Amino acid sequence: MNTPQAIAFDPNSLGQKDSNIFGLPFSPEQAQMVIIPVPWEVTVSYRAGTAGGPSAIMTASKQVDLFEPLLKDAWKVGLAMLALPEHLLLLNEFSRGKAEAYISLLEDGESPETNAGMKRLLDEINESCVTMNQWVKETAIGILESGKFAALVGGDHSTPLGLMEAVGEKLGDFGILHFDAHADLRDAYEGFIYSHASIMFNALKIPALKKLVQIGIRDYCEDERKLIESSGGRIVTYFDRDLKAKQFSGESWKAICNEVVNHLPDKVYVSFDIDGFDPKLCPNTGTPVPGGFEFEQALYMVQMLVESGRKIIALDVNEVAPGSDGDEWDANVGARLLYRLSNLAALSQGLKPIVQ
Repeated sequence: MNTPQAIAFDPNSLGQKDSNIFGLPFSPEQAQMVIIPVPWEVTVSYRAGTAGGPSAIMTASKQVDLFEPLLKDAWKVGLAMLALPEHLLLLNEFSRGKAEAYISLLEDGESPETNAGMKRLLDEINESCVTMNQWVKETAIGILESGKFAALVGGDHSTPLGLMEAVGEKLGDFGILHFDAHADLRDAYEGFIYSHASIMFNALKIPALKKLVQIGIRDYCEDERKLIESSGGRIVTYFDRDLKAKQFSGESWKAICNEVVNHLPDKVYVSFDIDGFDPKLCPNTGTPVPGGFEFEQALYMVQMLVESGRKIIALDVNEVAPGSDGDEWDANVGARLLYRLSNLAALSQGLKPIVQ
């Protein structure tokens, strides 16, 4: 690793325009923790905008204060984001147009089983998603093989599958702690094999994934409920209404968090769809749902995970969408979420400063 020994950097000053994420002075080559940006929203089915998430988070991150009470000199650990993949930006734009045409035909009652043109569109869309997933996986493997921590920023929630696969291949057995409004357990939703609504269904195909623990789920279908119930305990889902009922009945949030954490193995991947929050924190996300977590409430659970001695081995933040009118609120929330999760991951990993 090209480790900087001393950097003239003031963590209390304003982030510079030409700096990396959070205004930090590290390149991906220097950093211990590397973020993969994936500007992708090909299969979104309700509201677009998440492809702009990585760029919006990068911009908003320059306003984030870097002090972290739980991790001394947190900025010195070394965090950086890769450059936006221009080829995926172009492929996303091209394929999104195809997906919109396909979804329109679905809504008109057409089927790819009887409409050859529609079937061709579907095949092309699925192939573009394969291309995206392969790029993510190859990029993640490169980061992991260099001994660094890999994180990902979407884009829609289909984007981290390649990272999850890379983690399974390179780091062994693991569990996922999944914050979301949706179960994401649909089998090829709308015909899209790699739909944002199918990310956890696809993740369960990874042999190394031993446990999926879902938190805050409040929008799901009967098939997803049946899959959870038939999983033999491999999937543990805490529905939002049940979590709220526990609290209304007087159970402490700390006790609930400890119960959730105890389902997880020693190595944990944290997957965070921002619509797991109350919609006031993510009004522009693709599919907001009433209910959900407060900001500190969700992060307290991740802190309890770290304090339990478990290790966060990778993470993703997805479904952050800038408002069409230039509203930066979702990106501000997403940037702060990413920084806090990254610091908690560094704490769990015992990462040491890379600068003096």
